[in-house]
Amino acid sequence: MNTEQRPAPGAKPVPTRGEARIRRALLVSLAALAVGVVLAGVGYLLTRPPASVPVAEAEIALPQVAPAPEAPGAAAAPTTPPTVLFTDITQAAGIDFVHENGAYGERLMPETLGSGAAFFDYDRDGDQDLLLVNSREWPGHETLPEQPTMRLYRNDGSGSFEDATAGSGLDFADYGMGVAIGDVDGDGWDDVYLTSLNANRLLRNLPAPGGGRRFEDITDAAGVAGRDDAWSSSAVFFDYDKDGDLDLFVVNYVKWSRDIDLAIDFRLTGLGRAYGAPVNFIGTDNLLYRNDGLGDDGNPRFTDVSAAAGIRVADPVTGNPVGKGLGVVALDYDGDGWQDLVVVNDTVRNFLFRNLGDGRFEETAILDGVAYDRNGKGTSAMGVDTAHFRNDAELGIAVGNFANEMASLFVTTDGRPPFVDEAVLEGLGPASRIPLTFGLLFFDYDLDGREDLLLANGHLEHEIDKVQQSQRYAQPAALFWNCGDACGASFVFVPPTPAAVGDLAQDLVGRGIAYADIDGDGDLDVLITQNGRRPALLRNDQALGHHWLRLALIGRPPNTGAIGARIELTAGGTTQVRDVRPTRGYLSQVERPVTFGLGALADPAAVSIRVIWPDGSEQTHTPTALDTTLTLRQGGGDA
Repeated sequence: MNTEQRPAPGAKPVPTRGEARIRRALLVSLAALAVGVVLAGVGYLLTRPPASVPVAEAEIALPQVAPAPEAPGAAAAPTTPPTVLFTDITQAAGIDFVHENGAYGERLMPETLGSGAAFFDYDRDGDQDLLLVNSREWPGHETLPEQPTMRLYRNDGSGSFEDATAGSGLDFADYGMGVAIGDVDGDGWDDVYLTSLNANRLLRNLPAPGGGRRFEDITDAAGVAGRDDAWSSSAVFFDYDKDGDLDLFVVNYVKWSRDIDLAIDFRLTGLGRAYGAPVNFIGTDNLLYRNDGLGDDGNPRFTDVSAAAGIRVADPVTGNPVGKGLGVVALDYDGDGWQDLVVVNDTVRNFLFRNLGDGRFEETAILDGVAYDRNGKGTSAMGVDTAHFRNDAELGIAVGNFANEMASLFVTTDGRPPFVDEAVLEGLGPASRIPLTFGLLFFDYDLDGREDLLLANGHLEHEIDKVQQSQRYAQPAALFWNCGDACGASFVFVPPTPAAVGDLAQDLVGRGIAYADIDGDGDLDVLITQNGRRPALLRNDQALGHHWLRLALIGRPPNTGAIGARIELTAGGTTQVRDVRPTRGYLSQVERPVTFGLGALADPAAVSIRVIWPDGSEQTHTPTALDTTLTLRQGGGDA
């Protein structure tokens, strides 16, 4: 929805977003031209023969773009990021998890990529609990008395956690990768799907003997294990056929084995054997499982419909699968009411699966402009997220890429594809080029009503600085503050200084990333997993006085979590759009409640809410209070 307002009579016209984009493009082009002229002049001056007549040099001034004029009577919006300190509370909060990747010196590729995390309210007590995915030591190279397991932490409501793994059904060892959360049986309790280097697992949330909850492995009954030799990465629950229950899409990476890895014998000069690149491995096909409801035993049954649904993509020359997928997000990018999929691939083109509404998908990434980067090349893509980050009709798809590949930001034009990579124009270019990005998320960290962007960074090689001076194994996360129209036709995303973000600026070997309001204060706290290390749980200590509203939706069974619903919140003439889409980023899951920042707006009567439920029905609501969590039940108002 386009929420731009007309200027008052006598006011200078405010540039439209399209005009602003043209001016930004012109600015970049003129700047590049000016730099080229300067460099050419310098080259000529260094190589030209002596001249008898001195040449006067003229200064080249780059064009200046004034910020967009403000609406009459409006307060001046800030154009520099606010100070919002994040505090590392990992140990203080009771999180003692350490990721085990099994590395013993052979530099096997799976050791570099894991793993994910999920915030979800598994016991339905109103606060967000935490699941951390773990890997294990390699067979024949065990050094620990017991192999590490997945870890489940129960939130006490204040942001402190208690280890609840023992007896939970999650206390098993596996070479885990990613996690997806969804109510697959429609009983109102969130179930867990875990991807791994081997067979995947579906665990159903059930009552525990004596009280509490436990997770029961129903993988075989449900039929969603996948192949024993497949390397699965991300997964997402979504209702692709609009029959009311949650289907499952599983992303697979490359065809890998220890023998293949050692035979390739990938090396870096100065380091010796190094972790292999995906270009040396054959791709794999992803999997789509249709939820066919409950069987006689009460467990859900799934059917593999990958071939019939058209989500297999083969190389026309070799016949091998093209995909080397790491990240996935479900969304309705074309607004037709059907859930589509974006899959980002490592070193090959990305996929955009358009849902045709008849059980089939059409792969349209090349046609719609999200297959390649701005130079027409496939990137080493890991994480992905989407947002209406301008609070208008335009949809952005952000992709985290490898070191020395800037992040991608594909944006629609007039609310429709094709997408154009505007990472440079929107300010992500130079600041995101050097780091190696895995997870990334849109979220409104300062509650000003605009979604910002956070990148989790970290390299693969411990000693990469020996061969690339610009690189380090541990790297700080990159936060980009969304300054919106306050920056006029210049950059929308601005990186804060390290001093303005506190412990978020620490060096991490970042991989998965998730957020939740763990302490009930309304702002979003962040967890970043590390490869082979402890995660970093970062409490958001913003104190800007901004107001907020959180919405928790309860859908009709079987999709009780209302996954796929859209929420539009209008306040002060601006409409913010959020989807209930907890699977995002990289191997991970954010909380399901949706947070809206309201800035200085303090009147709940000025806020209106419109919910488009997954089945297309609509509901409106006007809150009676702000700075609270509002629970809405489909068809029944407040819950």
